[in-house]
Amino acid sequence: MFDDEDLAEIRESREEWEAESLSPTLDRFGERKDEFRTDTGGQSVDALYTPADVADLDYEEDLGFPGEDPYTRGVYPTMYRGRLWTMRQYAGFGTPEETNERFHYLLDEGQTGLSMAFDLPTQMGYDSDATMAQGEVGKSGVAIDTLRDFEKVFDGIPLDEVSTSMTINAPASVLLAMYIAVGDQQGVDREELRGTIQNDILKEYIARNTYIFPPEPSMRIITDIFEFCARETPKFNTISISGYHIREAGATAAQEIAFTLGDGIEYVETALDAGLDVDEFAPQLSFFFNAHNNIFEEVAKFRAARRMWAKIMEERFDAQNPKSKQLKFHTQTAGSTLTAQQIDNNIVRVGYQALAAVLGGTQSLHTNGKDEALSIPTEESVRTALRTQQILAHESGAADTIDPLAGSYYVESLTDEVEAEAREILDDVESRGGMRQAVEDQWVQRQIQDVAFERQQEIEEGERVIVGVNEFEVEEDEPEVDIEEVTEEDERRKVEQVESVKAERDEEAVEAALAALKEAAEGEENVMPYIVDAVKAYASVGEICNALRDVFGEHQPGAAL
Repeated sequence: MFDDEDLAEIRESREEWEAESLSPTLDRFGERKDEFRTDTGGQSVDALYTPADVADLDYEEDLGFPGEDPYTRGVYPTMYRGRLWTMRQYAGFGTPEETNERFHYLLDEGQTGLSMAFDLPTQMGYDSDATMAQGEVGKSGVAIDTLRDFEKVFDGIPLDEVSTSMTINAPASVLLAMYIAVGDQQGVDREELRGTIQNDILKEYIARNTYIFPPEPSMRIITDIFEFCARETPKFNTISISGYHIREAGATAAQEIAFTLGDGIEYVETALDAGLDVDEFAPQLSFFFNAHNNIFEEVAKFRAARRMWAKIMEERFDAQNPKSKQLKFHTQTAGSTLTAQQIDNNIVRVGYQALAAVLGGTQSLHTNGKDEALSIPTEESVRTALRTQQILAHESGAADTIDPLAGSYYVESLTDEVEAEAREILDDVESRGGMRQAVEDQWVQRQIQDVAFERQQEIEEGERVIVGVNEFEVEEDEPEVDIEEVTEEDERRKVEQVESVKAERDEEAVEAALAALKEAAEGEENVMPYIVDAVKAYASVGEICNALRDVFGEHQPGAAL
């Protein structure tokens, strides 16, 4: 590092450069913008960065080495030199059979992990034959009603060889139980099951609204999952604390990590209040972040988040196990940046966003299809999205050295700035009583909405350029795009399937399993073993969720958290 005398000379040299070179050039040509800021408007971007901008950087304390505290440079010693990130394309639509076909296609094309999308009725705990499900069956993901559907989805897919991520929250316990049940059928040791359930209910109250139960019983179920999985499925990540949807709703990069880590703090505190040991469940916590267009801001965000979480777990929760302090995360490229105009441009956007995720040290990655602003992606666009990752991994050189942007005066300075802003936001959250209270007061939602409104104004006024939308537009006919569609006939067949399963199963076994589950929910027992039993009896998602609704009730919009 540079000593004080070196830094003084650098500052003096910069002043000379500004006077002799920069200022005359600016007087003659100016700059193309009045102000340069990071993509979400959080940090001002200077014209030049020097060692003076990172004068306070302490290598051992602030950076360290990969796989060592504070994990700024990555959570594993070898990172991608040892094993590439998991290429986990998000998929699932229509029927279980169609999803199984898409999964096999992706695995055949070189995908290394599965990521499962569920339709809206499943996310809300309704069966395909429910009145509330009409018109939505299979539209935004695969429709799952009973264990029979999971058997079809994973037909021919050995669960001891593939890890599976499931984007499911309110009924996460039910879908996890189905995954375990399929593993049991395949003869897979539960200790070998690998994957992730999103299971992040606080984010639902903030950004997505696919909740079922009120917060207190929802947090109880999450804690039960932590305890059950620590004992039964220790390689399965029990939660993916999600900043992705917070960012999609309009948050800045600093807000994304502040609110996400704030949610993480709430989950850890709830588990500790339930009597769990932090080092038993914390290693199974994982995170889910967004990757937007500004490469350097996103890299700084990921690095800052790792450093912050390590400090939070050590200083606030006295975690001793190094794995408890490692922020492991999945990344998805930003759906909100995709445009319906000139959709081929989306391939480029996704490529840059994927590069940011890899340079930032992600553990797994989903790259969006170019047509996702229009519909569920086609096989062709999914293949191109997967090839984007494969080219990045095998041709770009980005995976050949660990944390390649470390030491950049700009990136290190920006990492510090993003962390400082995120810490300030977290302090504000704490002063308001924590994340649950801040969400209940609608404070978090207002912060995000304000940023989203300002950004939309900038786009409409032309201050923020969106290529192909408000600049570089072309006159073009309606593009000819293949669209994946789920028809009314598809929905009718799915309804018939769930009705057939319900007619054929042992109804007494179902009723007994649901009664036992309700009794456990009314008491203090862990509900997970009872949900597994109900799933194996072919009780449906809706029936299991309804049994819990009878005990816990439903959360009403605007109700206190």
